[in-house]
Amino acid sequence: MGQKGLELPRIALITTEGFRDVLEIARQRRPELYNVFYTKPKPLVPRKYRFTVSERIDPWGKIIKPLDPGEVEKLADKIREAGVEAIAVSLLNSYANPIHEELVGKILGEKLRGTYIVLSSRVDPEYREYERTSTTVVNAVLMPVLSRYLRGLEEELSNRKLYSGTILVMKSDGGFASSREAQQIPAAVIESGPAAGVVAATYYSRLFGLDKVLSFDMGGTTAKAATITSGEPLKTSEFEVGGKANGGRIIKGSGYPVRYPHIDLAEVSAGGGTIAWVDEAGHLRVGPLSAGSDPGPVCYRRGGTEPTVTDANLLLGRLGEALAGGTIRLDRDLAYKVFHEKIVEKTGLGFEEAAYGVLKLVNVRMARAVRIVTIERGLDPREYTLIAYGGAGPMHAVELAEELGIKRVLVPVYPGLFSALGLLLSDYRYEYKKSILKTLGEIDPVELEEKYEFLEKEAYETLRREGVDEKNIIILRKADMRYKSQSYELVVDVPEYIDEETIGLLEKKFYEKHRETYGYHVEDDEVVLVNARITAIGVAKKPKIMRREIREWKKKHIADSMSIRKTYFKSVGWIETPVYIREKLVPGDIIEGPAVVEEYDSTIIIPPEWVLRVNEYYFIEIVRGGEG
Repeated sequence: MGQKGLELPRIALITTEGFRDVLEIARQRRPELYNVFYTKPKPLVPRKYRFTVSERIDPWGKIIKPLDPGEVEKLADKIREAGVEAIAVSLLNSYANPIHEELVGKILGEKLRGTYIVLSSRVDPEYREYERTSTTVVNAVLMPVLSRYLRGLEEELSNRKLYSGTILVMKSDGGFASSREAQQIPAAVIESGPAAGVVAATYYSRLFGLDKVLSFDMGGTTAKAATITSGEPLKTSEFEVGGKANGGRIIKGSGYPVRYPHIDLAEVSAGGGTIAWVDEAGHLRVGPLSAGSDPGPVCYRRGGTEPTVTDANLLLGRLGEALAGGTIRLDRDLAYKVFHEKIVEKTGLGFEEAAYGVLKLVNVRMARAVRIVTIERGLDPREYTLIAYGGAGPMHAVELAEELGIKRVLVPVYPGLFSALGLLLSDYRYEYKKSILKTLGEIDPVELEEKYEFLEKEAYETLRREGVDEKNIIILRKADMRYKSQSYELVVDVPEYIDEETIGLLEKKFYEKHRETYGYHVEDDEVVLVNARITAIGVAKKPKIMRREIREWKKKHIADSMSIRKTYFKSVGWIETPVYIREKLVPGDIIEGPAVVEEYDSTIIIPPEWVLRVNEYYFIEIVRGGEG
């Protein structure tokens, strides 16, 4: 988004007089503090398409200057001439009282039929003008794109008589929505792809009774990590799109803020296609460039000319002669030739040292992503179980665990399709919020209860439209709270009914959350309830999960393997390693490392001193010998 060469729809912005340039003023964050040549990302709405109306509502919702409908009608004529596809409407303090925004939306809807209209009071009814406007604009930019895609998909499926049911769309928060609802909040699906894998990992963390789990997804170009604690993935309420990444995170201030809940993921450029290279000083480097899927690694024989992580795995015997059930034949000689010319000769390293160095460097890069979602959050990765998936995840998972001090790794059935399974294990999920902005002492419990009931009514209506039975609807009340002297909020659980006692309980809950997050709390600063918030969940039907009772544990021997090949491990060098077929393993089987387990969509590496066992859900569990 906002990148050179990326075609975005032309949109307009309508805001309050005096706030035309809020997108350019933005915040005072500088992503590159000492770079005097740094340029902010260009606003998604050029200034000539930003219009104002002379209305004013104060922060408590009182109308100071009424909106003139005639002014909006004249703007509609100007906007028609501009030929925009969508209009973002973000009036000052509309989070406190949306009456003017609703009127603007009504007039524009009548005058500009067929134009997408996005109101900030519907997509992000919170204070902080810049973030609210940015979220509304991003929604407006994406609405024509997502709507055209989803409608086209539905039409094509119907015309071909392939599917006539409801299309569900995964969202960034790990829930899904119908195509109809998703088109109204397109910014909520921006980070939806990686979220599905975390949903699947969360489901199994609950099934296995694991309180602390790390999801690790490694594919062809990137690796992603997320934290799951007590059966819930760690989430954040704001992220940036189109920004500059550094070490797995988008640098604050380098992109466009979007305020929607999303699973907190760290992503690094580390995958099977990541390119290994030598810098001007003769040092071995890995990434961030990737060979992608086309042409892909050198060994795929599709025209790749740069050595990759996959080539290094092949040269060290960790991959066999083919992938994907034999449909992709691998060329070891070609990989060796390119690796020797571009890495070995330039660095002076021995062949094994160079190839293993590539794997070590990519593991270090991926460990950085895991540390972002653990150590940077005050969590100890050594206390967690790693669930590894994606085509390349199981191949690197155990050595990544060694890097981080993790003692247990789980690999699901069909790890390359694990994210797709997450789509089937998700539920309908919607968030609704209402700005409060009062200290706890100023809050009327009856009024606050009414606001929660209003949000719940809205949530029930949405889920009924989605076809969810009322008995399958779960409503979770939450509140965004902070000290009066703070700038950012913590999310606190709220009881089902609010009275005088509840207000005191909320204060205690906030103190506990603050102490848990920051290590302390103070009682001489007033606590502000910023937003009333609810999460509405419509529980969907889940697929049946395979399970087989384990009657006895049975150790596999080399004679049970499909073949034996020499594989390189840093601790022992080259060693004859048995290769097993995963489809032939059953719950109760145990394999001592070193070993390789191959399946259609992935390969699992078990280094020396690690032991594999198959649990009752056909998951492969890998632990250090003698542990667990």
